[in-house]
Amino acid sequence: MIILIRHGQTTTNARQLLVGRSDPELTALGERQARALRRRLEGVVAVWSSPLRRARHTAALAIPHLDAVVKESFIEVDYGSLDGQPLSSVSADQWRAFESDHDLALGDGESLQDVDQRVHAELDALLADRASLLHDHHRHLAIVSHVSPIKSATVWALGVSGSVAWRTRLDNGSITTIGMRQDSPTLVHFNLVPRID
Repeated sequence: MIILIRHGQTTTNARQLLVGRSDPELTALGERQARALRRRLEGVVAVWSSPLRRARHTAALAIPHLDAVVKESFIEVDYGSLDGQPLSSVSADQWRAFESDHDLALGDGESLQDVDQRVHAELDALLADRASLLHDHHRHLAIVSHVSPIKSATVWALGVSGSVAWRTRLDNGSITTIGMRQDSPTLVHFNLVPRID
């Protein structure tokens, strides 16, 4: 199976800023969220991570016995000039346009269709490879990433339009699991948030 992990809370998440390619640190809460993931990751034998520090740090705290392989395809969407700006800097009309037009890029950055293309290509390769961990019920691949790539993986598993992702919520330090059923990907868990001790 594939276990997709959204990184722990960052300093910019706490301030409600758009966080794309900027590279903030985890907060103390974010570090606790990452450590809380450990008990939910039995069977993980390989780890992929976005190249951004918040994802790599989460991977190191959640799965300390494995070194993460950096995968550019699971980096967060690029918000361009809007990266690091308050969420309120995007008008309601801009959000509606972004939600309804999967090819639209905010702030001259990257569209969600671009995210889908890079994420789906990686997942299609795992699906095509019968020896990949996607096809293994006992050994798992963990992928530490961000909201947009994880939602993209979710719509891939469901076989639905990318715009469906806007009907979902994904919390910091959450787990989303994709498995296989009769040779097709299936969504097993979505936005499972472990209890923090």
